[in-house]
Amino acid sequence: MRPLITIVQMTLHEASRRRVLVATLIGAAAFLILFGIGFHFVTNNVRDEAGMTFVRKRMMLNFLTLAGLYATHFLGIMTAVLLPVDTLSGEIASGVLQTVASKPVPRWSIVLGKWLAYCMVSAGYTLLVASGVLLIARVMGDFTPPGVLQGLPLMMFEAVLFVTLSIAGGTRLSTVTNGILAFGLYGIAFIGNWVEQIGTFTDNLPARNVGAVASLIMPTESMWGRAAYLMQPAIMRDLNMTPFSPASLPSEAMIVWAAFWGLIMLAWGVRGFSKRAL
Repeated sequence: MRPLITIVQMTLHEASRRRVLVATLIGAAAFLILFGIGFHFVTNNVRDEAGMTFVRKRMMLNFLTLAGLYATHFLGIMTAVLLPVDTLSGEIASGVLQTVASKPVPRWSIVLGKWLAYCMVSAGYTLLVASGVLLIARVMGDFTPPGVLQGLPLMMFEAVLFVTLSIAGGTRLSTVTNGILAFGLYGIAFIGNWVEQIGTFTDNLPARNVGAVASLIMPTESMWGRAAYLMQPAIMRDLNMTPFSPASLPSEAMIVWAAFWGLIMLAWGVRGFSKRAL
């Protein structure tokens, strides 16, 4: 356990030394400032518009907040992939890991230590930015979406899955190949989700099945789909009134599958690193 904790501390210190954490915080602050300015002007327009009912105003605020959370979801994915993308492959190429692995440190603790450190950073980043979006919506619009206590953990879980993919790929692939693979799989998940939604909406069973298979291959986008569903009023999600209202709702079984998928990827990464020549 001590080597594992040491690797976590070293990874966090390295991220801090390279100013990675500072860069992520600056990016988060810039996004929240821009979102706050836009939210301010839109909410002012909503308040001043005559004839708009209370329900319609709340639906508009919910849409704006979900748009901010969708951007947060995308930023969380980018952070979760790019932060650890070269943490193993890059250090193997530079010779740093040869020194660490030559000491009495189990190889599994190196992989798990880096995985834990970057999971903490990526999930914390997602929570921080999402909390900023919700705070802006609360202060400026006096609005909080329903189901945030169920939706936010799913967004953080999605970030953890992408960290797992990036770490596992880094144990076997070069940095560039690892990054291409991660974003390629994200593309499969993104397109597959939309194909499934359109197939469900148009009652096209083959299209729906194609999307379902894509979700099984890469279940990350399903986490956002379920989170968005939970953070909407029933009338918006049931009538598919926004792009964030899924026609096909990811089930709780998909969450279980995503957790199992993550464990498989992590085990694959640990095994690959234990057998890789340094």
